[in-house]
Amino acid sequence: TGRSRNDLVATDLRLWLREMALKLANHLYWLCETLMEIAEEHTETLLPGLTHQQHAQPVSLGHHMMAHCWAFLRDMERLYQATQRMNLCPLGSGALAGTSFPIDRELTANELGFHMPTPNSMDAVSDRDFVAEFLFVGAMMMLHLSRLAQELILWSTPEYGFVELADSYTTGSSMMPQKKNPDVPELVRGKTGRVYGHLINLLVMLKALPLSYNRDLQEDKPALFDAVETAASCLRVMTELMGRLSANREGMEKAVSTSGLLATELADSLVERGVPFREAHEITGRIVLAALEQGRELTDFSLEELRTFSDRIDERVFSRLTVLSAIDRKRQIGGTARRQVNRRLKELERLLR
Repeated sequence: TGRSRNDLVATDLRLWLREMALKLANHLYWLCETLMEIAEEHTETLLPGLTHQQHAQPVSLGHHMMAHCWAFLRDMERLYQATQRMNLCPLGSGALAGTSFPIDRELTANELGFHMPTPNSMDAVSDRDFVAEFLFVGAMMMLHLSRLAQELILWSTPEYGFVELADSYTTGSSMMPQKKNPDVPELVRGKTGRVYGHLINLLVMLKALPLSYNRDLQEDKPALFDAVETAASCLRVMTELMGRLSANREGMEKAVSTSGLLATELADSLVERGVPFREAHEITGRIVLAALEQGRELTDFSLEELRTFSDRIDERVFSRLTVLSAIDRKRQIGGTARRQVNRRLKELERLLR
């Protein structure tokens, strides 16, 4: 009594999305757990941190994995917030104007686990904001998965050699027997565009619909159903892949030791001696240029050689020119120091619980 297909569909869709939000949140939880296990194991595994895809400063693999983890935690928060906003019950709104029968909409909403009834019957049957919001949350999940996938694709190449993917998540070439193709990360990266497309499809469909219900609204379901299933399957398979990932410590540490990543430490040490950073930057730049021209590393220079660039350099600089020292000096909140990474691991574990 007092129901229409319009408010029934709107109600069912919200009920279904509540279940799917929990499913996606569980997948995100287990992916974060897996990343945290890697981080805990590798707080002292060092690799080059990049900006502009160029070697910048040393970081730990643990710190790097935690960066992805914080992104997925934000996805969990978005899921929760989106669920709270859409957890209103349209049932009893009828086709568009409500009903003249004395039904108890608050009782119905309570029995179905909603916060409250929707406050406007016309909005209730035509609102698909919650679908668009869930598609956006799904698109963000896929964005974060795609960034992780891209790093795995790069890191598993011979040029990087940082990780090895388990055979069950790769394929060989149909022609070249030496190949080991990172198929799962590539498919995750490719499916990201599919979810983006569903979001744009829905927004374009909604953009000019007058109130209230229009048949166009049935087109929300193919987009939503496929996006949720795609995100869920990608989260699941990436969690499995990360759980069997092999990190090549030697390859990472070799890259750290031969890429001039300590230049910032040298500049910072000059600043600590009272040299303005602009000047310290220029001095260090000249030393880096000399190292490049001579095919040497910064750590190959003697104190006497370094002092030809600035007499403000003294023997204390060598305590700065180690990768572990560079990492552990980043001890402020959010830094890559081992102590900070361990603290953030405990913080994230508490937030996930």
